[in-house]
Amino acid sequence: MAKKKKSKREYVWLECGDCGQRNYRTEISVAEGAPKLELQKYCKSERKRTTHKIRRK
Repeated sequence: MAKKKKSKREYVWLECGDCGQRNYRTEISVAEGAPKLELQKYCKSERKRTTHKIRRK
């Protein structure tokens, strides 16, 4: 029986920079350390595109 490889990926939340809501969940690679990711995503409560940053639960 073959060994199962440990995944080098983890799930993180993307939090809105304006209102603080965690709107999106995504999977990132953490093999070389955690990247500083900032994306322009749509926020439902603000009703516009805002900067979203990584937040871990």
